[in-house]
Amino acid sequence: MSTSSGSSIRVLIVEDDPMMQLGLEQSLSTAPGITVVGQADDGYRAVEEAKRLKPDVVVMDIGLPRLDGIAATQQIKAAIPEIHVVMLTSHTTENEVIGALSSGADAYCVKGTTVDRLLTAIEAAGEGASYLDPLVARQVMDHLKPATTTEPSIVGQLSQRELEVLKLMVEGLSNPEIAAALYLSPNTVKTHVRGIMNKLAVDDRVQAAVVALRAGLV
Repeated sequence: MSTSSGSSIRVLIVEDDPMMQLGLEQSLSTAPGITVVGQADDGYRAVEEAKRLKPDVVVMDIGLPRLDGIAATQQIKAAIPEIHVVMLTSHTTENEVIGALSSGADAYCVKGTTVDRLLTAIEAAGEGASYLDPLVARQVMDHLKPATTTEPSIVGQLSQRELEVLKLMVEGLSNPEIAAALYLSPNTVKTHVRGIMNKLAVDDRVQAAVVALRAGLV
């Protein structure tokens, strides 16, 4: 569910800590281009509210009562695939990060990040792009050993231009932003992104970013 420029991104906040929930609501409500449409404090309510409100983006904690954020994300994505999910959590272990991304999360932010960085993640997700918190990206690279047996074949499959596009995808840039950075047309970037995902045998941009980090490509 991409949002057109000038339209407001509708956000559902899922957080069980009342103070954190209040802080998020205040920060996001005053941000231009963001409309907070609802809140939930456990995983089951998150799924129910996502189905009812159909937000553009869900800001999701992992450590939730009754149903954790990873399982809730999986259920939301299964029910309404066009809803984008930004994980905002203190959880940074390899299993949790990869589990969240595998469940369909489009972006991953670590609690304590700046409001600007969270807004960047929300905007990227709203545009169908991926975003990984730099802390998480470093941990993914630290914990996932380079796939030495497949890395040469992956490198050989991607052109230099595709590698440049992939690097910007990992940084969370949308197609228009990549086009501007590389002085390409949006249609050319779209073609490169499609080619990258086909060559890496992945279904979305976050999976492409994970493969790139695992293989040490970027």
